[in-house]
Amino acid sequence: MRVLVLNHFAVPRGQPGGTRHVELFGGLPGWSATIIASRLNLTTGRPQPRADGFVPVRVIPYRRNGLSRILNWASYAVTATFAGLRQPRPDVVYASSPHLLAGLAGWVIATLRRSRLVLEIRDLWPQVLVDMGQLRETSRVYRLLVRLERFLYARADQIVIMATGSRPAVEAKGAAPEKIWYIPNAADPEDFRPTASRDELRSRYGFTRPTAVYAGAHGPANGLDLLLDAAEQVRDLDLDVVLVGDGVAKEALVAEARRRGLANVRFLDPVPKTEIPDLLHAADLGLHVLADVPLFQHAVSPNKVFDYLAAGLPVLTNVPGVVAECVLEAGAGYAVAPTGIGDGLRRAVEQRQRDGGAELRRMGHSGRSWIAANQTRAMMRQRLLDCLSGAAAPAPVPSPAGAGSRTDNQSI
Repeated sequence: MRVLVLNHFAVPRGQPGGTRHVELFGGLPGWSATIIASRLNLTTGRPQPRADGFVPVRVIPYRRNGLSRILNWASYAVTATFAGLRQPRPDVVYASSPHLLAGLAGWVIATLRRSRLVLEIRDLWPQVLVDMGQLRETSRVYRLLVRLERFLYARADQIVIMATGSRPAVEAKGAAPEKIWYIPNAADPEDFRPTASRDELRSRYGFTRPTAVYAGAHGPANGLDLLLDAAEQVRDLDLDVVLVGDGVAKEALVAEARRRGLANVRFLDPVPKTEIPDLLHAADLGLHVLADVPLFQHAVSPNKVFDYLAAGLPVLTNVPGVVAECVLEAGAGYAVAPTGIGDGLRRAVEQRQRDGGAELRRMGHSGRSWIAANQTRAMMRQRLLDCLSGAAAPAPVPSPAGAGSRTDNQSI
């Protein structure tokens, strides 16, 4: 069976960026996957290396929000459509957001090739754009995107959501409940074994003091201005805050940290996913930060949190709702208000000073045990296999609503 995956931002193994679909579809029993992705790596801005199972397509580059970013999305939809039509006929087209133009491209390919369509919703477009102040609900663009959203939900054979909180919104836009599958991000503890001792790794990354690490995108949605505010509040502590990655907001963040004279803040270039275990093993605390947007309280599946858990690194998150519940349920760290990151950092440092880091180590062990028991890639791969099998079946199959209701009761 063949599945054609459309993910604008996918990257091969060993590259900085999102590897969700490489990890999920790799070795999927009975299926051969081809991923159509941008030729430019979103994180680095450099061309992607050639890799088996990847079809890179040309896109219009961008470095800031605005017209060039919209053209980037549109160019991917066009070039991915033509590339998809040149591939062997797939049994299933699996189109992943965040932007809905990837879903539209997937629908065109599936329709012309008489394939089944699975739509994956990573972010709730266009609502997230409204909540972040980038789009007005009264605008023509918003109305067009809502029509496209409803159009795709109605025509997808299956819909994959990555957060249980997305289900009501997707159903409210016309998606049949029995088509919805919950397949969140995940991580495997065995993939997070470091390649050297902690002392060697700390020397490699220049960590000379207790270190809190943020590893991920530097964009408007990530709210890293809140992290700079927190670093300013705790500049009296024996603590460094290290931001690893890239994105449209990085240049401004670096300039702002320099303007404020934040000697306790460092910026590092993005590292390949294969190097993340070493980076996290060298750190003392993993930072998960998002902008103060109501939608993020119930409709996110933060990959970096699961990476921190799998690496045995205690977590500090500023996202109330499902993320905070996950971290606290796992006994794996601290959850604070969106603007309370500074308080969380101070609490972690003071705890370390009281007990020599024993509680932080306990949190790390607890998080690692939780992810192994609740949210491994093997578990998610089985759900994906069931979803694809249901989509590709030549006749109606038993409703996946049962699978959806079962997963609703599982921890995230």
